[in-house]
Amino acid sequence: MAQIFHRSANTLARASILGVVLLLSAVGAALMKLQRSPYVTRQHIAPEQPIPFSHQHHAAGLGLDCRYCHTSVEDSSFAGIPPTKTCMNCHAQIWTSAKMLAPVRFSFNSGQSLQWIRVHDLPDFVYFDHSIHLAKGVGCVSCHGQVDEMPLMYAENTLQMEWCLNCHREPEKFLRPRTEVFNMKYQQPSPERPVEVDVSGKKTSFTDQLLLGRALRQEYHLRSTQDITSCSTCHR
Repeated sequence: MAQIFHRSANTLARASILGVVLLLSAVGAALMKLQRSPYVTRQHIAPEQPIPFSHQHHAAGLGLDCRYCHTSVEDSSFAGIPPTKTCMNCHAQIWTSAKMLAPVRFSFNSGQSLQWIRVHDLPDFVYFDHSIHLAKGVGCVSCHGQVDEMPLMYAENTLQMEWCLNCHREPEKFLRPRTEVFNMKYQQPSPERPVEVDVSGKKTSFTDQLLLGRALRQEYHLRSTQDITSCSTCHR
């Protein structure tokens, strides 16, 4: 019987299979890259807001504590968006006719809330509680970055699951004393800059973050790594 296919068909078939494998691998790598890109995560992109509110000016320049605006952050799962009345506590007396603040005055007089665009917006299938993180010694900067250096607010981190798990697997790398949770200028301990904290009712000085983190993990009664990396911890 005559040969139907030329011998080169074998080589062509092998090359085609290899090409498909390489193509699928390239597409998979591209999709993974896209999933982690600012196009998806909106990382380092400041959305347009009804008012160009500057955390740098208010937190660093004026020294306002985070809790002045985000009043529920210590007691609730939500940090809370301040009502217009909070803005008017100051702006009823200063910059009273500034054009940039016209939406604030309109909101206050009409009772209509300002329509802020959420910067840190987790999917609905993710449960996150601000209060528990603060109680366990996780500083604002760990998630939100140096907010006091942001003229316009943007997401410093991806907030994707792999980023969260990096902390949940080794929280001791990030923990700080509860008294320093809202301190934007806090720096981790070093031999040149020790950090003194109460551990088991006794003042103890630390010069290494891992030693400090392990002590705080025990002091603040963090659950086991297995527990805090369990699916049900964040997906309920």
